[in-house]
Amino acid sequence: MHHSYRHRPDTTSKGIFIDRWGTLFERPRKGFLSSFDRVRFTPGALDALFMASQAGWNLYLIGNEDSVAFGNLSKEKWETFERAMLAQLRKQGIPIARNYACLENPAGAPPHNAESVFLLPNTGTFHHAAQVDGIDLRQSWVIGDSSLELVAGWRANCRLASVRTGEALKDGHYPVEPEFSTDCLAEALARLSQGALSKAS
Repeated sequence: MHHSYRHRPDTTSKGIFIDRWGTLFERPRKGFLSSFDRVRFTPGALDALFMASQAGWNLYLIGNEDSVAFGNLSKEKWETFERAMLAQLRKQGIPIARNYACLENPAGAPPHNAESVFLLPNTGTFHHAAQVDGIDLRQSWVIGDSSLELVAGWRANCRLASVRTGEALKDGHYPVEPEFSTDCLAEALARLSQGALSKAS
């Protein structure tokens, strides 16, 4: 498990867990991107992240990094990618509490062929944020484009929002019913920033 710590969450202790590929970033047409300078954010994502952070949300990035687990990308290349990503977000005034990236998969290539509580749809990511940062999962949201991260959030008692970018929930791996669905991450974050949905119902 690889996660980097950037910003101490505030006392509101509510989080938004955002899937990287397909939600925050456009999915590459094929394969994976080894360099951050080729990544494209989904439309409006950066402004919306900034607004969500200003509205008091603690921001987390989540996802399995299969390209590392299956040996297509070295751990060192991933760490270079991650540093560039976090630097870009910081430059935009966007504090990321933690970037959770699972580099393990039991079906992966050595040395990453291991089970991990952080491998979605396992719930280790959310419980770690709850234990270490005091995040109240029942007041927190998961935003994603596939059922993988959403069912993990559901198992951890988070609230769920899906986006119609990336896989647009068509992967069908797990039955999951998000509370709402939007065209993109920016729209989902705008709804949460406006506070209409920030209180647990």
